[in-house]
Amino acid sequence: MGMFSRLTDIINANINSLLEKAENPEKLIRLIIQEMEETLVEVRSQAAKSIAEKKTLTRKLRSLETKVTDWQNKAELALAKGREDLARSALIEKQKSEQEFDSLQQEMISIDEMLNGVQDDCSRLQEKLAEAKRRQESFTLRQKSAEVRLKARQTIDTGNIDNAIAKFERYQQKVDEVEAQVEAYDLGKNQSLESQFAELENQDLIDEQLQQMKKKVVNG
Repeated sequence: MGMFSRLTDIINANINSLLEKAENPEKLIRLIIQEMEETLVEVRSQAAKSIAEKKTLTRKLRSLETKVTDWQNKAELALAKGREDLARSALIEKQKSEQEFDSLQQEMISIDEMLNGVQDDCSRLQEKLAEAKRRQESFTLRQKSAEVRLKARQTIDTGNIDNAIAKFERYQQKVDEVEAQVEAYDLGKNQSLESQFAELENQDLIDEQLQQMKKKVVNG
């Protein structure tokens, strides 16, 4: 079942108020547009039928106008020829044609009034439909804008993470380089210290050998 029960409901509807109260305004605006478009098709279809009926009535009215003139001419002819009875009969037929003409003329007036109303309703319905489509376009643009902002935010966040990782890796590399330099420096110091002890040990060995040679010389 549609949201609106009749054309007047649509024309008098406050779209903004309906959307503000809706849990899902995007879905609601699609339903509103769909019902408006279907109603517009129905209204135009009814208008087309009325226009076709008006054309038929126009042809009948023209035919009746011709009949009225013909019966008037016949009545005058009969009366001129002394046939009052025929003249009376012709006038009776003329009167019938005039009465039918008046009846159809009233139908024509009703159809014209209805078509004028339909035209006005169509105009207002199209305005409402255009308003609804503008709101739908606004929802679409807002959604696209939100998606673009989200994508940009995700890109920025990803870039920040990548930058942070890169900075950390560079920092870690520098730390590794400093630690390597410290280790290299300590290694150099250790080697120098060991060489100094080795040198002292060599001096002791030399001194010992020297003392032994002195003893030999003295005892020799």
